[in-house]
Amino acid sequence: MSSKCIPTMRFILFFLFLSNLTLSAQVLDFDKLSALKIRNVGPANMSGRITCIDALKSNPKIIYVGAASGGVWKSENGGSSWKPIFDEQPTQNIGAIAIQQSDPKVIWVGTGEGNPRNSMNLGMGIFKTEDSGRTWKHMGLTATKTIHRIIIDPRNPNIIYVGAMGDPFTADSNRGLYKTTDGGQHWKQILFSNTSSGVADLVMHESNPAKLIVALYEHHRTPYYFVSGGKGSGIYITNNGGAQWEKLSDANGLPAGELGRVGIAIAPSNPNRVYAKVEAKKNALYRSEDGGMHWKMINDNAKFTNNRPFYFQDLAVDTKDPDRLYNIYQPLSVSYDGGVKFDPTPMIPADETKGIHADFHAMWINPNDAQHFIIGGDGGLGITYDHGKSWYFPETIPVAQFYHVNVDYETPFNVYGGMQDNGNWSGPAYTWKRGGIRTLYWQYLVGGDGFHIAPDLGDARFGYGTSQNGDLYRYDKQTGYYQSIAPTAKEVSTYLRFNWNAGFAKDPFNETGAYYGSQFLHKTTDKGKNWKTISTDLTTNNPEHQKPDYGGLTLDVSGAENYNTIIAIAPSFLDKDIIWVGTDDGQVQVSDNGGISWNNLTKNIIGLPDGAWIPQIHASRFEKGTAWIVANNYRKGDYASYLFMTNDYGRTWKNILDANQVKGYALSFIQDPMEKQLVFLGTENGLWVSINEGKDWMSFKNGFPNVSTMDLVIQEKESALVVGTFGRAIWVLDDLKSLREIVRGNTKEKITILPMNEVIQVKGLFIAPPGNIWTGFGTTFEGENRPFQEASIPIYINELPSKEDKVEGFIINNKGDTIRKLIGQNLMQGLNYMHWKLDEDRVYLSGNYDPNESRGIAVVPGTYKALFKYKGVQSSTDIKVISDPRFKMKEEVDQELYRYNKAINTEVGKLKTLFNLVSSWENELKKINEKLSKQAKQDKSLKRVNEMMDAVKQLKLAGKDSPGDRQVGAWQSVRITPASAINEAEKVAMARLDVPSEQDWKRVSDAAALIDAYRIQLSQFEVSSWGKFIKLYKKSR
Repeated sequence: MSSKCIPTMRFILFFLFLSNLTLSAQVLDFDKLSALKIRNVGPANMSGRITCIDALKSNPKIIYVGAASGGVWKSENGGSSWKPIFDEQPTQNIGAIAIQQSDPKVIWVGTGEGNPRNSMNLGMGIFKTEDSGRTWKHMGLTATKTIHRIIIDPRNPNIIYVGAMGDPFTADSNRGLYKTTDGGQHWKQILFSNTSSGVADLVMHESNPAKLIVALYEHHRTPYYFVSGGKGSGIYITNNGGAQWEKLSDANGLPAGELGRVGIAIAPSNPNRVYAKVEAKKNALYRSEDGGMHWKMINDNAKFTNNRPFYFQDLAVDTKDPDRLYNIYQPLSVSYDGGVKFDPTPMIPADETKGIHADFHAMWINPNDAQHFIIGGDGGLGITYDHGKSWYFPETIPVAQFYHVNVDYETPFNVYGGMQDNGNWSGPAYTWKRGGIRTLYWQYLVGGDGFHIAPDLGDARFGYGTSQNGDLYRYDKQTGYYQSIAPTAKEVSTYLRFNWNAGFAKDPFNETGAYYGSQFLHKTTDKGKNWKTISTDLTTNNPEHQKPDYGGLTLDVSGAENYNTIIAIAPSFLDKDIIWVGTDDGQVQVSDNGGISWNNLTKNIIGLPDGAWIPQIHASRFEKGTAWIVANNYRKGDYASYLFMTNDYGRTWKNILDANQVKGYALSFIQDPMEKQLVFLGTENGLWVSINEGKDWMSFKNGFPNVSTMDLVIQEKESALVVGTFGRAIWVLDDLKSLREIVRGNTKEKITILPMNEVIQVKGLFIAPPGNIWTGFGTTFEGENRPFQEASIPIYINELPSKEDKVEGFIINNKGDTIRKLIGQNLMQGLNYMHWKLDEDRVYLSGNYDPNESRGIAVVPGTYKALFKYKGVQSSTDIKVISDPRFKMKEEVDQELYRYNKAINTEVGKLKTLFNLVSSWENELKKINEKLSKQAKQDKSLKRVNEMMDAVKQLKLAGKDSPGDRQVGAWQSVRITPASAINEAEKVAMARLDVPSEQDWKRVSDAAALIDAYRIQLSQFEVSSWGKFIKLYKKSR
């Protein structure tokens, strides 16, 4: 090689190096996308799991609650309305809350749920605010994973006790009781028993803060079993703030042998009275009369003492009556005799018809008013002010935990989802009604824990819904009826293992077809009437994972621990014979012949943890050999993010997630069906987006919290991303079209108008919501609605505009006429939106409408050009306006209504010209009057002016009646004027759904005749009276 070539080669290599650096950093700049909104549509009528509650003792209207995976919420009015205050923090998984009562601006929040169920969410330590939740600071204890209790020393707020339940999936020493004496700067573990035991409960003596009673709980969870109880469990007491501890035993009256979870409650009115609900060989309720040193079993009725203790084991005591004990479990039960007996009729039953969802985990009782208390459970909050006789359910906390979401293709389209313990639901993604998306718009479809829900494409009235233990249904939205269609085994002796969240998918090539997964893959071609098993066992079928009993004190075999099951099914959209399957024990299999044979790909996936959970597989819409698998392994203590991709039918795979870019283990994935480079990822800590097919990732913010993001689906007709969260309900990102253009690099010009979806010309001024329109203000959640009767036109500005810069917009019809001008100000670099109300300019009479708020003449359906100019550069796009699909109207109806509106507008224009003439006379007379009034000597001219002013006033009233200078309480004119006649004609124009009738046109002609008569009247006045007056006035000057 010539030496002269060496510098050139070095330059080329250096250039390629720089190019690679540039390509490796292709991420969205959200500073330029702040206008790209994502909407929370709810619902809140079925809320989500509340794990902790605290309120200000001196002002119990101030309440803080924590949701298992939905953040921290605050009310300042006793629970009527709520707002989230923790959304900017890196996790939304909450386990404990404590207010510093001596300074209520200080609140401590422990993250990670302390109820170790299969769907629990882990945390990131403890946080503190000193300004009532406006800002937060992380205060450590990250490795604890779950914080279940926080108590602040009422005499010294720098002393805080934190009870960490710890990671239920991993045995480690980051659990037990921690203490700080310097306000959280340093922490010391002051109670620990073993690497599987954490704090299940923590209470403090009412008047002696150095006395604490702690329940440690040994437990361990794997993907396929849960063991409750062990040597590490027990009740511990300290009288010196944790310097020394005494572990209680059967010598103190507690049951002998190993213990499990224990719930403890001290009676505030008598701290010597302590209750303990103890999981042991025989679960029972115990009571102490000497502050916890000695105990007596008082109730072993299994109905009240043995109800899934790992999940429901809390107690609470009335703040005034030590004998009034609340048993906080599936129902809420009360004892009036210190726990010896419980009222057989629950205060809140486990009955969905009673208005408050059961399965309770938290309770706060007002220390100053024992009739006032708040309960929190799997369905949100209940508030009572009369000792539980009546309850209020705040429908303002949208913390629903969705496993899966879906959409239909109606207009407006609906979103669907299955919730933890709250069934399957459907609700609108947007509405054409006043206000937001109200809770009453949502419909309950299928009961149980809700999972997959899939409406039929041809008729969304019907669809599929799944619930726990393999239950599969066909539902009917109209009647509310649903029927079981779950498959059965080929042989009676074969037990079908369905996951708690079993895999389901519709057949993209057959609307009547669907797939369902047990250990086998089942297929129906007739909407569930008949099923065919099309695979062998596709799992590891490990007997060690399928035992009915793994030990522990209390069996909890609910179906949640079913293992060796299919949880992900992804039939190809490009080849009807290709089906991908993923299991809960780390198996990935594919069939290329419709299920006749299967190829196990697991060994090909280098880096896939053994036995990892495969919750989702996404089959590419672009290449049939390409697929993506989402994997997570947190159930084995591995919190890394895994997303593998193949483009050769699974022969080779690559993990494309970078731990430096993505936070949280992976839960969901989707690729945009129109732009292959645009992909979205849901993790335990938020939503992530990539614009280079997963090479680089950026956290999606714009108001979206760092919440567990369980499922993603795209409504393709409207280019909308629907996000299902496990803790903050459902969100909708309406404008994927703009993102696609940005990804494609189509925004390089100084200004670019981006393409849009079709826009619907919604009929009517408004359509009232069903039910009571007076639902209160701020007391009922309303999901954010999408604007209607307008087009939001996306504009991308590829520079930083100045404050003075503006965009001029022109809406042009098919004749080339500009029918509306728009002005855009307060511009941002990047994405902006300008709004056209799907109208053209109209004439407004002064005082009738605000042109900035009212619409002009609604345009007829058709294609319009939107042309925008910015600093000498212009860009345009077409906007297709379509008719309202709710009304089956012929095209001529819109055309005739438009012609009718134009005819009215012509007459309004004439009338406005006449009113302007009258106004010009009024203004001239005012000027003359002012001049004459200043003269020392006044002649007859001032009298003539006043007479003329009266005459002009009467002319004005002849055109449009008015109460004049009278004080008005209510006033309605019965006088027929040109203005009243044209108003009557305009009412018709606003509401008609038919071709204007002969009578409608007569209203226009009648108004036109009155306007013409009014014109003649003014003309005669102008010639005979006004002209003479002006001539005399000028002559006198």
